[in-house]
Amino acid sequence: MGKSTLLNKILGQKIVIATDKAQTTRKRIKGIYTTDEGQIVFIDTPGVHKPLNKLGEFLLDEAKVAVPDADLILFLVDGSEPAGKGDKWIAQNILQTNIPVIIVMNKVDKTKKLEKIEENLLTYKTLFEKNYPIVRISAKTGRNIDTLIKNIYKNLPEGGLLYPEDVVTEETMRDVTEEVIREKILLNTSDEIPHSVAVKIEKYQESDDIDRIYATIYCETKSQKGILIGKGGNLLKKIGTEARLELEKIVEKKVFLGLEVKVEKDWRKKEKVLKDFGYKQE
Repeated sequence: MGKSTLLNKILGQKIVIATDKAQTTRKRIKGIYTTDEGQIVFIDTPGVHKPLNKLGEFLLDEAKVAVPDADLILFLVDGSEPAGKGDKWIAQNILQTNIPVIIVMNKVDKTKKLEKIEENLLTYKTLFEKNYPIVRISAKTGRNIDTLIKNIYKNLPEGGLLYPEDVVTEETMRDVTEEVIREKILLNTSDEIPHSVAVKIEKYQESDDIDRIYATIYCETKSQKGILIGKGGNLLKKIGTEARLELEKIVEKKVFLGLEVKVEKDWRKKEKVLKDFGYKQE
């Protein structure tokens, strides 16, 4: 839907991974936007999907848990499509709340016909009894994001800064590294692989001139392991190189990245393993 793309665009830098695959985001991630007007703390949540396993239940909980603490909810929808069953379910089960909502119609640049966008718009409006404001945007191009920011500031309470002005996220470099590796896997694989993979940082050693990072990629079957490693180790090498180059840009120094692949059968169904991989409710 473009939540992560939108957040990265607003912050002017990449803090969350964004791919066109469903459920790219697996944990709540904070993005902190500060201007002279004030500070907005965004919480990027996993997309809401019907849970098929323990991991799916965790992802749904991550989205649900974020709602009661919010001062404002941005309901990001695909403006090039009319509202579907999933949107209706979210409106009825998650957004029945007194917290103000802004309907953010993304991907409006995909549809040239204005009347089609207006038709789609009506299908989202009718999901709610209240008359919520609507902002049409393109997360990809940045169109109308300034209008969205103005609308957000209007709906936020007054108060002091929650974070220092130069902070854009609470994520640690270990978190960032796991996500960057997972993004490169998502971009280089297809079918079931992206969903059946977890990344765990085993060791992160920092020094002035180089960071040495050792990570394990977990998948669920031997055949998935074979695909991830690739012929002569080619795919794993490609994933490692792409991740290392991106990490070097972030830390602004050399990075050594050691990757290995292990099988943890049906890990998405096992609560204990999920917790070990960092999928636990804070």
